[in-house]
Amino acid sequence: MIFDLSKTSSIANVFIAEIRDVNIQKDAMRFRTNMERIGEFFAFEISKTFNYQRTETPTPLGIADAIALTEQPVLATITRAGIPMHRGLLNIFDRADSAFIAAYRKVHKSGNFEIAVEYVSSPNLNNRIVIMADPMLATGNTMVHCCKELMGRYKIKELHIVSAIACSVGVRHVRANFPKAKLWLGAIDEEMTSKSYIVPGLGDAGDLAFGPKV
Repeated sequence: MIFDLSKTSSIANVFIAEIRDVNIQKDAMRFRTNMERIGEFFAFEISKTFNYQRTETPTPLGIADAIALTEQPVLATITRAGIPMHRGLLNIFDRADSAFIAAYRKVHKSGNFEIAVEYVSSPNLNNRIVIMADPMLATGNTMVHCCKELMGRYKIKELHIVSAIACSVGVRHVRANFPKAKLWLGAIDEEMTSKSYIVPGLGDAGDLAFGPKV
């Protein structure tokens, strides 16, 4: 299943447009806020696919019928770029556990690169619903590598993948590796540069959120 936000009409599409806008991007705080809002929007949409149970809640004047999630998801993200979107997801799933993965591109002299995972901090994910967030899904290599890192350690019950901007190449790569995963994407672009930047994309999400790295 692929949910493509660009095929719908909502205020969330305005936030997608703003994170792309080269002028608005100059305001790092606004960029982070928009990424957080996008995370909140996707959390709301994902929540519609979860299971709920009837319950009761006390009010000052009596007892009201209510519903509650039957289980909480685990929110995973790839640092550092994924932090604002993760915060948005956590704003909605505010009782969820979190997992963090530090991964980076290890570039060889040939120009080719591999994905190196440096750090994983995670609760027990066995038989859990996992929502993995990363703002950009370009080649899909980082997402696939990080998800496989978690799946190699745990038997994940259900996987949701969230990205603000994706490239069709990356979408195909993720689907080939995780055919049962549900993808939640803000927009899908068709092109990519030789350095694997999505076109038109938005640039480097981590640098835009937290400043250029050296």
